[in-house]
Amino acid sequence: MSRPYVGRFAPSPSGPLHAGSLVAAMASHLDARAHRGRWLLRIEDIDEPRTVPGADRVILGQLEALGLRWDGEPVWQTARHRLYERAFGRLRDAGRVYGCACVRRELPPGPYPGTCRPPTGSAAPGGHPAAASRPIRSWRFLVEPGVETFTDRWLGPQSQDVAAEVGDFIVRRADGLWAYQLAVVVDDGDQGVTDVVRGADLLDSTARQRQLARALGLPAPRVLHVPLILDAAGHKLSKQNHAPALDVSRPLECLRAAWKALGFADLPAATPQAFWLEATAHWARRFEPDPACRA
Repeated sequence: MSRPYVGRFAPSPSGPLHAGSLVAAMASHLDARAHRGRWLLRIEDIDEPRTVPGADRVILGQLEALGLRWDGEPVWQTARHRLYERAFGRLRDAGRVYGCACVRRELPPGPYPGTCRPPTGSAAPGGHPAAASRPIRSWRFLVEPGVETFTDRWLGPQSQDVAAEVGDFIVRRADGLWAYQLAVVVDDGDQGVTDVVRGADLLDSTARQRQLARALGLPAPRVLHVPLILDAAGHKLSKQNHAPALDVSRPLECLRAAWKALGFADLPAATPQAFWLEATAHWARRFEPDPACRA
């Protein structure tokens, strides 16, 4: 029996929303409404050095101006440290994380080579004897061997050998902050998220997040990764690349551009309210609910 649909939009407040952000927000919102589910808003401000003061409020205002209405109260990751600490403790008690003394500049390109990985059969928190004389800088998740497979609702069957392609990855950073991978898995589990709809740049994180969820005894959400908007040079439109903020004074133009980026034909809607009604109906026909597909 499938769980009631719960989706979410989780922007980082490193700046206002741009055209690429809106594509992800629109797809996530439409999928939730087409499934008659809930759509939550989570501000992912866990990376505090990158947070721009006031950007979270700007984002909330942009969403409201575009007619994107979330359910319940928004949550901020910086108010949820106890949840991450508790999850980290469970992983540590289970021997699924270990302290790492490596400095980034010491590591070769590619997957983590396992320099500080504990020997097989030892307690993970102790780390590798070769690293015992050096102070712990970060904490890594001990990944499982084998290929992780899942179905993306947009892209189809996917697979990744996390151990071979990524290696043991960081869950607590050298600066003491929680890593994105841990925080997002804990948040999705705590909020009962069943479906994650986001940009295709995060597809590569899915296998890691599934492994973390399994280690924490959490169900893995279904996923749908939408196309990215690229700039003239072929780079992902992003805040780091100084993508211009959305001009929400013309909401219908913003919505139509995002809808077109998702591959749909233009809608004749004359108002944002009419747009959302028509777009939700179109989305529901394309992504008809199928409980049997749940992970």
